[in-house]
Amino acid sequence: MRNLMILAAILVGLGTYMAQMAAKMSPAPASAKASPKTAPAPTVAQASSRSLDIPRDARGHFQTDGRIDGQRINFLVDTGASLVALNEKSAARFGLRPSRSDYNAMVTTANGTIKAARTRLAMIELGGLVVRDVDALVLPDEALSENLLGLSFLSKLKRFEYANGKMVLEQ
Repeated sequence: MRNLMILAAILVGLGTYMAQMAAKMSPAPASAKASPKTAPAPTVAQASSRSLDIPRDARGHFQTDGRIDGQRINFLVDTGASLVALNEKSAARFGLRPSRSDYNAMVTTANGTIKAARTRLAMIELGGLVVRDVDALVLPDEALSENLLGLSFLSKLKRFEYANGKMVLEQ
């Protein structure tokens, strides 16, 4: 019982510390005025960089259109996803049709563990942002309803952050 009380005290202390750290990492104020947009559009933040503001959709998610090999694709920005993830239907539009034996990577998703096929995309373009050589996964359609723009893309940007109700990507 004594050990349980000590563990509870440690967890309460850790929770308090994490809450204080989270409060210190509040979003940076946006420097541009918010304007109503129906579709995301790139804006120039500085002469040497490009940025893209992605507004929240009705569900509170950040969705944007991009291009792979010139083909339009819709992405859900997912900062919790390690890699870009495409469902089979979308991947097939770009000529990616993994064989059953290519599905040898085990990935953990919100819906459980699933087999996926690893691939590398030559280029992903969002607005004026272009990222080359992006690691990605192809997942079965039943395991992935929306394509995810994960950290294999986002980490190659200069920065990405949540500010003023928008996801800001900067290259």
